[in-house]
Amino acid sequence: MAWAEWEQLKAEAADKAGTQMRLNTAEPGGGGSKKGDLAVNQTDLSGVRDDADKLHNRLWNEARVAVPTSETAAGDLPKQGFELGGALQHVADRWDVQLKSLKDACGHIANHIDFTKYVHQGDDQYVLNRVSSIATLDQAFDDHNAPKGEKNKADN
Repeated sequence: MAWAEWEQLKAEAADKAGTQMRLNTAEPGGGGSKKGDLAVNQTDLSGVRDDADKLHNRLWNEARVAVPTSETAAGDLPKQGFELGGALQHVADRWDVQLKSLKDACGHIANHIDFTKYVHQGDDQYVLNRVSSIATLDQAFDDHNAPKGEKNKADN
């Protein structure tokens, strides 16, 4: 790339300095468009939870390096004149640490989705109870609910 071309690209970038990436914000003065809003349903969450749980359970059984085999090989290699024993042991130890970390993260995802589902069920029930009681209260004050002199449905 020629120096002049580099200087031109820098100048163009400086001219565009007002244009920046915005995360989690709307355009300044922008409308209330629904485009880009996150929408998740229970089926989506259940699928993520189940996949995280399956991965959590499979990781230890299928991705774990056989510890006795790795330790045996790491110990036997130096005896046979190879200097790779310590490196093999280090790799096996790091793999095990990373595997445990990934397994814990998958378990955390599954548990968090379960907890979130439980909390939102309680929130939904609370809102339903509040809205239902307001509807009953409104019904009692509605003159059109029952003819004059007769009890409203809410009074029964």
